[in-house]
This record gives sequence, structure tokens and C-alpha cells, in this order.
Amino acid sequence: MCGIWALFGSDDCLSVQCLSAMKIAHRGPDAFRFENVNGYTNCCFGFHRLAVVDQLFGMQPIRVKKYPYLWLCYNGEIYNHKKMQQHFEFEYQTKVDGEIILHLYDKGGIEQTVCMLDGVFAFILLDTANKKVFLGRDTYGVRPLFKAMTEDGFLAVCSEAKGLVNLKHSTTPFLKVEPFLPGHYEVLDLKPNGKVASVEMVKYHHCRDEPLHALYDNVEKLFPGFEIETVKNNLRILFDNAIKKRLMTDRRIGCLLSGGLDSSLVAATLLKQLKEAHVQYPLQTFAIGMEDSTDLLAARKVANHIGSEHHEVLFNSEEGIQVLDEVIFSLETYDITTVRASVGMYLVSKYIRKNTDSVVIFSGEGSDELTQGYIYFHKAPSPEKAEEESERLLKELYLFDVLRADRTTAAHGLELRVPFLDHRFSSYYLSLPPDMRIPKNGIEKHLLRETFEDSNLIPKDILWRPKEAFSDGITSVKNSWFRILQDYIELQVDDAMMAAAAQKFPFNTPKTKEGYYYRQIFERHYPGRADWLTHYWMPRWINATDPSARTLAHYKAAAKA
Repeated sequence: MCGIWALFGSDDCLSVQCLSAMKIAHRGPDAFRFENVNGYTNCCFGFHRLAVVDQLFGMQPIRVKKYPYLWLCYNGEIYNHKKMQQHFEFEYQTKVDGEIILHLYDKGGIEQTVCMLDGVFAFILLDTANKKVFLGRDTYGVRPLFKAMTEDGFLAVCSEAKGLVNLKHSTTPFLKVEPFLPGHYEVLDLKPNGKVASVEMVKYHHCRDEPLHALYDNVEKLFPGFEIETVKNNLRILFDNAIKKRLMTDRRIGCLLSGGLDSSLVAATLLKQLKEAHVQYPLQTFAIGMEDSTDLLAARKVANHIGSEHHEVLFNSEEGIQVLDEVIFSLETYDITTVRASVGMYLVSKYIRKNTDSVVIFSGEGSDELTQGYIYFHKAPSPEKAEEESERLLKELYLFDVLRADRTTAAHGLELRVPFLDHRFSSYYLSLPPDMRIPKNGIEKHLLRETFEDSNLIPKDILWRPKEAFSDGITSVKNSWFRILQDYIELQVDDAMMAAAAQKFPFNTPKTKEGYYYRQIFERHYPGRADWLTHYWMPRWINATDPSARTLAHYKAAAKA
């Protein structure tokens, strides 16, 4: 996890423009470099480093002697870089996983390069010999990337939007900044004056398709067919492999543990893998909640079962409310459910950074979207409609859960790893017949639970624990986090403000006082940037007025049982 930033064709003083690069310094607390491009006085790269792999030669932009015309700035982890190096017999100059991008590009061009990368990434690749600039982002947008481009060819790219919004350019007083789409790469021509022109934007991978790099990986051969035992065995193989490949780091590994199904499976499998790899330190797991939190109790049970070094982080409603402003600034969104869920994750990340030496943090993000874990999936009209919804959620992860997971951890210089979004695991899961993946017997994620039924990885009652949203589980059933927030905001936003909401916020007009309050904070930090969020996250197929699972009839029935 690092922070990348680059300008091409800037007509303003670079020493002034580079101040914007410092807005993402939190992403790389270990080192910083600012480098001009030879022969292009108005082009430059900025890089904030979190040293996770190759402490000695890991600074960027990466340049190697064999390709003096290539400049690479990237944020991510390429898990198959050694496999690719061995297969194609590339000669490496560093131990940096990202160096593989340079070799693959030289061998087969940009299309083959991005399709062969097993990992998460956002990159800027400059080829001064062929006068090209390439931008690329991983399938689910696990690593963030934003860009701004003007009609006259000024291009600015950054890991977070906050590194671009204050840039100056002569032709426009307001630089339009937008997220770079996941699963895409863009080709741009570099002109002699340092400006660029977009040539093409290409979608190189759909989450349903088995990735090209699967031809070269180390996973044992999967069994064909959709017999339930075959499927369960294949899922266990792929999940194990998803965790194993993500052990690639020189820094200490930790794991977020809410006590829900997803984080518990990740923590238990991770601990098993660390033991098999003969890692000397104990796995630290981290749970956060208020007193009487259902998550804290469940996480404690899992930690005792697997034998991790467990940390419990307690916070109260005042502490949660106090960080709302900095959370929204970090997130760059005003989506209601994202803000709610981010407070706990932001505070636990702050604790990890301050009190431990764990830097690479595993988490269970992506599972709910992939395995149809949200409670509203019980109301899906058909397995096919549930499949469509699952793919829609995966496509939009970069606006919601993946955004939350990245920004809340990156704000404190941590790197998040999300094995449920592994290319092989997720594409296989999505290839299964739709009726295998839907909730069964009133239980969501039935197939995933069934897969680990006989493994004894986690306690049985945790394996079959109903879905609990992170923002709800951190509090007690009696007083949900969203109720605490709404009670506080009721005193901050009056009816007159709500009556004028459509006039003040014509785009994505907030329908509730809570939504109004978050939007107000967002506009203070990022005025006129509301279109970064295309729509609010809300459940489907039900008449929900609030995204919390605890407002749904299914949850209320389960709570009474």
C-alpha cells in the first residue's frame, strides 16, 4: 500500500503543484520521492512509500537499466511476480513485485501485462521511447486511482482524489476529478510538449471470467463438475490459496476480526497458513466495539478457538461522533452506510498503528457481495436476479466497501489484504449455478458455511451466525450505532434545513437528516464533488428507508427467536 501521484503537461509551477502530493502522505509513511521526467520539464511523479516488500530497492518510480525509457509508479501487490519471472525467465534488478509490470510490458504490451497480474494494483506506466502513458486498475478496484484531464491534454493522476482537487491549470478554474474505473486500462499518447491525448479505454477483465494468469499459477488442479462435494473441495483449495499467496510481505501480518463468518474464516485460515510457513510471531487479531457489542463477544470466542493474540478496542458514542469529520475527509464520500461502517474501522486502524507493529492487515471485505451475504438476498425474486445483483455489487465495490476498507486503513499507514476478492476464488464462485449460491433454509451464504462445516476452523455457532452489518455489530442489540448517530444528528439538522435540501443539494439529495449531515461535512471538504458518489447504497427488493440490516423484518424476526 502506497500513494502514487503524477502530472503530465502541467502549465503551473511544479514546485507549487507538488504540494498536492503531500495530501496523500498518510499512504506511505516510510519515504517520499518527487521526480521529474527527463526531457519533459512539465511532467513528474510523486510517491509515498509504505515499505512492505524489498526495503532496499523499493522506491518509485521504478526504473531498471534494461528499460531506461520506462517509468513505473504503482500501488499494490502482484502475488504471482515470482512465478511470472521464473516462467518467462526475466532477469530482475530488484525484489519489488511491481518490476514484473516492466518485463511483461516489454514482452507483450499493455493488454497482456494487465491480464497476467494476479493481485491488486493501480499504476501509471510511462514509455518515453514510444511516447505513451498507460493507466491501469485491478478488477475490483481494491487499490484506488483517480484522474483529472483537461481538453488541452493536462493529465493528473493520484491514489486519492484529495491529491488532485487543489491543482491549478490555466484553462479551467475547476478541475474535474473522477475515479478511474476498476478492471480497465487506458492508453494515452504523450506529446512533445508533455501533454497527453487519450487513445482508448479498455475493459480487460470481467469478474466472472477466469483470469489469464490462472494458466500459470500453482493451484492444484480443480475437480470438474458441480456436485456439492466437488464444489466444496474446490472452494477450500482456492480459499486456502487466496490466503497463502497474500503472505507476501516483509512486515508483520495482522487480521481484523469482527466475529462474523467472513473475518473469522480469514483469521482462522491465516493463522493456519502462518504456522505452516513457520512464521515466528503470533497472529494479532483486532476487534472493535462498544460495551455489550455482539461483535466483541463473537470475536473473543473465535480468537480463543484459533489461539490468536487478540486485541479488543473499546470506544464510546462520543468518540465515534467526534471522528466523523476526519472519517468523511479520509473516505471522500458521503454515502450513509459507508460512513457508519467506517467509524469503527477507522478507530481500530488508528489503534493498530499506535499500539502494535502489525502493518499488513487481512480482512473479510468482498464476501457479502460475492457470496450473496446481505440479508435482502432472502427476498431475491429468482436465483438469476440474485446473480445479477451479486455482480452489480461487485462492480460497485470501489464506491462502497472496498473504498471504506482502503481509506480507513490507509489513513493510518496500514495495508489491507482481502482474500475473498482473489481472482481465482471469486471467478470460480461466480461460475457456479445460480441456485447453488442463493440463501437456503433461511440462511444467507449457505454454500460458504457448508464448505467449512467439517473443518473445525471456527466454532459452529460462529460458522452459522446470521449476517450482522459491521456498523451494527459494534454496538449492542438494544442500541444500534445508527440509532446513536441519528439521535445526535437530530439536534444538528433542523426541519428547515431538510425542507431546503433539494435546493441546496440538487444531486443525490439527502432524504434523511443523517444523510444531510454527512453531505454537509463532505461539501465542506470537497465542494462541488458530489458526483463522485453515483448513488446511495441501499438494499434491493424491499421498501427500505435505511441501509441498516437491523431495520429489516428478517433481522427483527431472528433477534426475537
